[in-house]
Amino acid sequence: MKKSTLHITNGNVLTDYLNELEIKGQFLTWQEMLCEGPTKIDIETDEFIALRRNYLSQEYNIEINEYEFHDEIDKLNHLEAYSEIVLWFEYDLFCHINMIAVIHHILSKKNKLPVYLVCSGRVKGESGFKGLGELKPDQLLRHYRNKILLNNDDLDMASNLWQLYCGKDHNLIKPFIVKTSSFQYLNSCLKAHLKRFPDSKNGLGRLEHHILETINLNEIKSENHLLGYVLNYQGYYGYGDLQIRRLIKKLNIFLSYTDTGITLNRKGHEALLGQHNFAKEVNNNIRLGGISRADFHFNRKENKLIKTIVNASA
Repeated sequence: MKKSTLHITNGNVLTDYLNELEIKGQFLTWQEMLCEGPTKIDIETDEFIALRRNYLSQEYNIEINEYEFHDEIDKLNHLEAYSEIVLWFEYDLFCHINMIAVIHHILSKKNKLPVYLVCSGRVKGESGFKGLGELKPDQLLRHYRNKILLNNDDLDMASNLWQLYCGKDHNLIKPFIVKTSSFQYLNSCLKAHLKRFPDSKNGLGRLEHHILETINLNEIKSENHLLGYVLNYQGYYGYGDLQIRRLIKKLNIFLSYTDTGITLNRKGHEALLGQHNFAKEVNNNIRLGGISRADFHFNRKENKLIKTIVNASA
């Protein structure tokens, strides 16, 4: 029996697109958003499923289709049926956290197959970053033809990063920021991750600060208007609608809503000027992998995470 390519994609939209383009092979569609919420190293366990089910249900009212999850992930238990694995993940943090989890899981299966990466981002002749689903057919097929063979160092690096992300000390991620690898955008994603923690000066993560800056610099007519701005100009985060809406809701203490739009109130301007630390008021205690966001702050001067004073002895 002839072996086929196993394509692991970042969602149904891309899987459907690749099928439309008649890309040959079998597809494993990855639906998770592991850049938020609690995680465990081994993703094929009841404990992992329970953690993710509870988090997504409580935070976003999303129900996990456990049958579909097991059915998809089971494809990695039959690697003998494939000749190669092709990963389809984008330039942003959202995709990269999913990608390192998938790579770690592949390695846990004692994989001997070549693993390739198709990653979008900067596209010649185009402005800004492009997701895989935003590429024209000829651009996407060119990306596929030019797919990158990941070497053992790349794979081990990704696996190590997943284990660190699930661990208790995310400062251990820092040395990987300056390492050279085949992952063109990984360094920027790791920097973006550390800056999700509250800044030591104003208590806001980088994306939260960006949302306030967006309101301050633009005439924002509605929450949907603001959502569009942030979705299109969020840099390396790659957050979706639900995630951005959650952040905006957390930032309501800084906003004034009127019939004509959204502006910053006094607290909002104080936050942008760094005149007060608002971490406790924002109360964004989401878990990021193995740790709670509220337990650390990002010190720009020292360029690292520091345990918050309240939790310093924990």
